[in-house]
Amino acid sequence: MKLYGGARSRASIVQWYLEEIGVPYEFVLLDIQGGANLEPEFLAINPMGKVPAIVDGDFKLWESGAILIYLAEKYGKMPVSLEERATILQWVFFANATLGPGIFIEANREREQRRLLTPLNDIFKRQPFIIGEQFSVADVAVGSILAYIPMMLKLDLSPYPAVMDYIKRLSERPAFAKTIGVRSK
Repeated sequence: MKLYGGARSRASIVQWYLEEIGVPYEFVLLDIQGGANLEPEFLAINPMGKVPAIVDGDFKLWESGAILIYLAEKYGKMPVSLEERATILQWVFFANATLGPGIFIEANREREQRRLLTPLNDIFKRQPFIIGEQFSVADVAVGSILAYIPMMLKLDLSPYPAVMDYIKRLSERPAFAKTIGVRSK
């Protein structure tokens, strides 16, 4: 499996999950600044010219959330019941479509920060991970967005101590430290 990414891209989210589940992969670092993502060879993998993208045999896939779900499915990390699977999908979609834009798009932040982080704080007061007691692909999706807040935005998270504890718990995972954690240094 090849994972395509840039020096500071969302490919580290996929990389974190690959490390968590112990799947061997080759990381292909594209020179995004130099336009390598717009070359015909890469556009054949992702016609949008964005990273991350994977090539697994003859199969090509892009969009971090889709890749995370694909990996969880392929390597037996998704629950069996439809309801549990839908719950994981809900959180992966939430991370990419609601949480990320709500926090990282400055025009949305003031309106969305409290609205998003307060219920997450309440969840993490009750349980260690987004779905419950066990770490899952949903934690990679949601946790990566949350972990980027202190790394990139330096927002005050003190009103959300359970979210801060969750970020700390994730950052102590070896796979996180090896991938996303490297960005904070």
